[in-house]
Amino acid sequence: MPRPFKDVLESGEFVITAEVGPPKGVDIEEMLHHIDLLKDKVHALNVTDNQSSVMRLSSLAISHLIHERGGEPILQMTCRDRNRMALEADALSAYILGIRNVLCLTGDYISVGDHPEAKPVFDLDSVLLLQTLRKMETGKDLADNDLAGNPQFCAGAIVTPEANPLEPQLIKFEKKVRAGSEFFQTQAIYDIEKFKRFMDYARKFDVKIMAGIVLLVSAGMARYMNKNVPGIFVPDILIERMSKAKKGEALKVGIEIASEQIQQLREENICDGVHIMAIGKEALVPEILAASGGA
Repeated sequence: MPRPFKDVLESGEFVITAEVGPPKGVDIEEMLHHIDLLKDKVHALNVTDNQSSVMRLSSLAISHLIHERGGEPILQMTCRDRNRMALEADALSAYILGIRNVLCLTGDYISVGDHPEAKPVFDLDSVLLLQTLRKMETGKDLADNDLAGNPQFCAGAIVTPEANPLEPQLIKFEKKVRAGSEFFQTQAIYDIEKFKRFMDYARKFDVKIMAGIVLLVSAGMARYMNKNVPGIFVPDILIERMSKAKKGEALKVGIEIASEQIQQLREENICDGVHIMAIGKEALVPEILAASGGA
């Protein structure tokens, strides 16, 4: 049996999590392969919840499969698609299925996904969802009705350390801490020095911070994120390094960059761990960890 994620967080060791994305359909063989490949190499596996507003298999179902296969799942829950009743019901369902870890997300806008005609919900946001989980732990739902048994969750949230301007993120970060977030997984970070300044602020709070590591596969990907993804900035020096890669070796350079970042974050004790988002390249996570000295 895997160690409970909460115990890992409290152990003081460098925490490593990774991410799996449910498929759009019912063919889950490749995803199951990734789960089996990663479950013993990371402390927990996040399961995305209709990531980027694209309809996929549910995070709850895949989190249950991870649990059944001997892994430690982190259930992602977004407020975009479900009202408070559905979110509370899913949280209770997760608990009885053995899922204890929840990452609370507000969710991307419907307009960026593949069902732009869908009606967004946003009955709650990530802060209110955190508060909801903590209230449920007292034996009450959001309408102050009694629950039959008290679920207990290890709840977390996200933060974007490279947002510009940063101040709104810091305000939301503090709200999430007050709402009961025990850990934070960040948006992708590439500027370590800038991340250090965020950590100087974050260390004032009793929470664990895992730096988001997104694998670069090409210089074009880096430029695209700089232009289109708020809160992500890939420095020119890294883009140049990717650009200079020999033909067919850009991915190899991306793995080197990710492993170097992880190694620096660990050796300099900059944060409490990393969250690796390989985005379609999950099979490369063991290679990234091995190169970083972490596996």
